Amino acid sequence: MKDREGNHLALTSLHMHYHPVTLTVFCYALACAVILFTDKFALPKRERRKHRPVFSRRRAAVDILARLPIIALVFAGFFSISWRPLYAGAGTMSFFVIFTGISRAKYKFIREPLVFSDIALVADVFKYKSIFYANSLNIAFWTVAFLYVFGVSGLYMYFEPHILPQSHKFGWIIAAILVADLPWVLLFYGPVNRPVADFVQHLVGVPNVKVSTIRFGTFGSVIFHFILWLGRRREKIIAELSERFFAAVQDLIGHDADNKAPLVIVWQSESFIDMRHCGVDSVKLPNIDRLQKLAIQWGRLATVFEGGYTLRTEFAVLSGLVPDDLHIDATYPYLRASHYTDVVWPTKLKNAGWSTHFMHPYDRTFFLRHKAMPQLGFEKMTMLNDFDHDPARDGLYVSDAALTRKVIADIDKQTDAKGSFLFVASMANHGPWEPNRVPELTDPLDIYLDILQQSDKALGELIDHLSKLDRPVWLVFYGDHAPLLKSFADPFPDPRTDYFIVPLAGARTPQNAPSFPRNEEPWKLLETMLKHANLRKDDLQ
Repeated sequence: MKDREGNHLALTSLHMHYHPVTLTVFCYALACAVILFTDKFALPKRERRKHRPVFSRRRAAVDILARLPIIALVFAGFFSISWRPLYAGAGTMSFFVIFTGISRAKYKFIREPLVFSDIALVADVFKYKSIFYANSLNIAFWTVAFLYVFGVSGLYMYFEPHILPQSHKFGWIIAAILVADLPWVLLFYGPVNRPVADFVQHLVGVPNVKVSTIRFGTFGSVIFHFILWLGRRREKIIAELSERFFAAVQDLIGHDADNKAPLVIVWQSESFIDMRHCGVDSVKLPNIDRLQKLAIQWGRLATVFEGGYTLRTEFAVLSGLVPDDLHIDATYPYLRASHYTDVVWPTKLKNAGWSTHFMHPYDRTFFLRHKAMPQLGFEKMTMLNDFDHDPARDGLYVSDAALTRKVIADIDKQTDAKGSFLFVASMANHGPWEPNRVPELTDPLDIYLDILQQSDKALGELIDHLSKLDRPVWLVFYGDHAPLLKSFADPFPDPRTDYFIVPLAGARTPQNAPSFPRNEEPWKLLETMLKHANLRKDDLQ
């Protein structure tokens, strides 16, 4: 009791010694100093040196000044719920430091700091902890987090006296809430958002998350990129992309009247990379070797993102769009998938009379695919709920063997009356590669290699079936990104994956001779395949 009274008297004395406004300004200034100092730890020193832009002192000062209003709004938020300057200062510092810590943890894991679109994935991180390697977010984590947030807040409320004026209390409370919250609300109002976005665009320049994190800190970078995302005028860029990539579909995609309609299967193999590139000769992948011999084109595929974010590679392949052309949408294109409906390949194929089908043995809501895929031109979706999968019986993910059986069953129901486009996104190779995923194996590398060989076996079954079809068949197989196999390499010595463009069944001709390896980008895969298949008469470019 005496300690409580002593602490209360000490804080009361501090309040009495300083004018409330002076104390509030002092706490805000202290918070700014701490935040400006700690923000730099979001990235390792080597990354800061590598990506730090060379600016004049004036420009560097502008970058610092640009961060102050964001800090002020967060400070105002804590102040409006407490009317306690010390609490507002401590809360603001904790808020920014936590963001910085999360950003550093994310960078350590997948070599990218926090981006604004990660906020949209927060619920998924807690819902799908295994796929995000977030199993540490358990009851102990929540207990500590709860005690820190509410325990420390309670202590400040108990010991620190408020400075709310005695007269017109309600008016002051409303005014503080408006100051703290109204600017955030107005960001969603077009007449305000557009000029703010234009100003932020001028300030930020070409969006680059690492550069922005260095210049504005983690939370500042998140907010500025979010403002750009909200205010981005997509109509103009979509029109430009349409003109650049979209032509009369009947002149580009089709088949001769005397021939049977083609079947195009794109198989995106989760976390697939041929480990023999990395010196692991013990892995046996006979069907990958078989694909290489059958391929009309094969080689190494550039990665949109190393070690994660499957949707970025997936969208690049489906859209044919260079990620840099997507501006701020590049980090999470499915958030605004509807804007790209008319420029992506599935829509072009569907409009040309093809059937379009997306198959992925995982939760349909993950990465918002349940909304994005229909907007991107897919008429049909087959997702996890369409598989008889019991994790306790079948393992963490649907195996490639089960996925192959589903693909074959779907193909056998088709006719050759019209072209068919089937995009398959597997899950079997995804981490974590923990004990019990494969019997008697505990080392992550051994587990990954074993699953890789299981997937190779399933690939052989698919090739065998496709080769027997009485129609032209084109198989495009590629890995979306290198695995997050940190026990083997961090980072991977060469993050490029593998791809194969393979004519099968009626698509094979005597001219389909084995080719030499060729590097390729994901956004060019479908265009390249269509050229080889002679399903296009003109170059989209």
